[in-house]
Amino acid sequence: MSKGTIKKVAGPLVIAEGMRDANMYDVVRVSNQRLIGEIIEMHGDEASIQVYEETSGLRPGEPVESTEVPLSVELGPGLITSIYDGIQRPLDDIMKATGSNSLKRGVEVPALKRDKKWEFVPTAKVGDEVEGGDIIGTVQETVVVSQKIMVPPNMKGTIKEIKAGSFNVEETVCVLDTKDGERELTLMQKWPVRRGRPYKKKLPPNMPLVTGQRVIDCMFPIAKGGVAAIPGPFGSGKTVTQHQLAKWAEADIVVYIGCGERGNEMTDVLNEFPELKDPKTGKSLMERTVLIANTSDMPVAAREASIYTGITIAEYFRDMGYSVALMADSTSRWAEALREMSGRLEEMPGEEGYPAYLGSRLAQFYERAGHVITLGKDGREGALSAIGAVSPPGGDISEPVSQATLRIVKVFWGLDANLAYKRHFPAINWLTSYSLYLDDMGPWFNSHVAEDWMDLRQQMMSLLQDEAELDEIVKMVGMDALSPSDRLKMEAARSIREDFLHQNSFHEIDTYTSLDKQHHMMQLVMAFYTECQDALGKGASINDLLKMPVRERIGRYKYVHEDQLTKEFDNVMEDLNTQIANAIGKEEK
Repeated sequence: MSKGTIKKVAGPLVIAEGMRDANMYDVVRVSNQRLIGEIIEMHGDEASIQVYEETSGLRPGEPVESTEVPLSVELGPGLITSIYDGIQRPLDDIMKATGSNSLKRGVEVPALKRDKKWEFVPTAKVGDEVEGGDIIGTVQETVVVSQKIMVPPNMKGTIKEIKAGSFNVEETVCVLDTKDGERELTLMQKWPVRRGRPYKKKLPPNMPLVTGQRVIDCMFPIAKGGVAAIPGPFGSGKTVTQHQLAKWAEADIVVYIGCGERGNEMTDVLNEFPELKDPKTGKSLMERTVLIANTSDMPVAAREASIYTGITIAEYFRDMGYSVALMADSTSRWAEALREMSGRLEEMPGEEGYPAYLGSRLAQFYERAGHVITLGKDGREGALSAIGAVSPPGGDISEPVSQATLRIVKVFWGLDANLAYKRHFPAINWLTSYSLYLDDMGPWFNSHVAEDWMDLRQQMMSLLQDEAELDEIVKMVGMDALSPSDRLKMEAARSIREDFLHQNSFHEIDTYTSLDKQHHMMQLVMAFYTECQDALGKGASINDLLKMPVRERIGRYKYVHEDQLTKEFDNVMEDLNTQIANAIGKEEK
C-alpha cells in the first residue's frame, strides 16, 4: 500500500509526495482525519489529489494513504429509495451515525446497508454454465422494483453451490467454479465509476421515450436510450420539466442527480418525490428512484464525481433489462468543478477558463447512454436515456458548456424566458428547439399511433414558422392589414400554441397526455384550419369563422378524460362542420 505525506494544500487540491507506487485515479485517504480523495495527476513521486471533503486545517507532513482501488460504487439491493452525495455516501445513514444534519469530515459509512437482510430467490441451479451478465436470482427490492442479481462482467464458470434465503449484501449466495478457481458471489458488486459497464451491442434509436408532454412527444421527441439537453435561464422551468419527465416518462427506474444546484432546489426534490404518486403503480415515486444530492454548498470536487456515480448506477439497472431515465441537474455546475480543478492544476485554460478537454469529458458522459442488448445469454434489452439541464449564465447559450453539449446531444429543448414570463409552460421554444431522432422515429409513430402523425406534425410546425414571419408584419402595421388567409394562419397558430403546446403540469388530466389523445388534438386543431380555409374559398367571412363557438371546445379538449376521447372528438368535429356550413350559408344569403 502506497503511503506518502502532504506537501501542499490548495483548496480542494492536495499535493502529496512519496506516492511513486500509487496509480492514477486511485482513491486515497488524506491526513489523520482520513478525508476521501482521488489521484488526478502524477509527476514522479508527487501526486495531485482531488479531495472530496473540506480541506481547511490540513497541514504539510500529514499522512496520505492509497487504497490502490479506483473510485467505485457499490451496486446491489438497497440502491432504490436511497439518497447519496456525489461519492455514494448515504446521507440518511451519515445523519444517524453522526447525529448531525451536516456532513462531518472523514465519516466512513458503507453505501449499501450491511445489517439489512434481503430475500434472495435463485433462478439458476447447481451445474448451470453461466457468464458475465447472466441472472442467477432476484431480490424484491421495493414493491415496484425486482432487482436481478447478475454474474459480474468478465466472469464465467459453472455453479457449484447456490442458496436461497435471507442474506445481507456481503454474504455469499453462490459459488462459481471458474478456470481461476472458485469464486464467491454476493448480492453486491463494485464497479469503477469512470469506466462504462460493458454490453453486447448498441441498437439504433428508432423508438421514442414517451413522456406524455405534448411539445416533447409530438414536436421534439427523444429516443429510448437517447440524449437530450435542456438549457435555459433562471426561472424558465428546467427543474419542473425534469420533474415531469421523471414522473411520466416510460422508464422503469429514475436516477436524479442534483449536481451543484442550490440546496433549496434539492430540498424540493427530496420533499416532493416521496409525496408524488407514481401514476403507473400508485405507489410513491421514490419506490423506483435513486437520488444523488450534491448541492452547491458541498465540496466542489464531489460535483465532478456525482455525474459518474449517477450514470454507473443507471447502467447497472440498464444491464438488468430496465429502461432507465437519468436526469442531471445541472451539467454547468459539473463543468464549473472541472474548471476549478483545472485552474488549481495550473493547466492551460480554454475558452472562458474552462479546461480544453471540456468537450471530450462531456462526450464521455453522454455516450454512456444508449439502447443496448445487455451481457448474458438471454439477450435482454435495456435502455439508458440521459437528460442534462444546462444553466448558462443569463441564458446565453453561446457559452462553452452549452456549445460543447449541443455538439454531442441529439435533442435540444431550448427554454425561453419570454415564454416563461407569459406563463406558457413548458417554456420550450418551438422555433429554436430540435430533435435529430425525428427521421428515425417517424416510421414508429406512423405505424404505432397513426399513419398521418408525421404529416400533422409537419403542418403544425409550418404554421408556427409562418406565424413568426407574419408576427413581424403585425407588429408594424397591425392585424387588420393582413389578408383573410393570413389572419386564419395567425389564429390557427395561436390555437396550436395555446390549445396544444401549452400544458398544465398541476392539472390532474392535462399533466399527462397519451399519444392517442395527442393525435386527436392535432387532428382537431388542423381540421379547424383546413375547413376554414375551404370556407374562405367559398366566400365565408373571416370574422364569422373566428367567432365560431366550437373553438372553445377545441381548446378544452385537453381536459377530456382518456375514456371519453372518441365520443368528444366526434361531437366536436360534428359541431365544427355544422358551424362552418352555417358561416358559408350566411354569406350565400
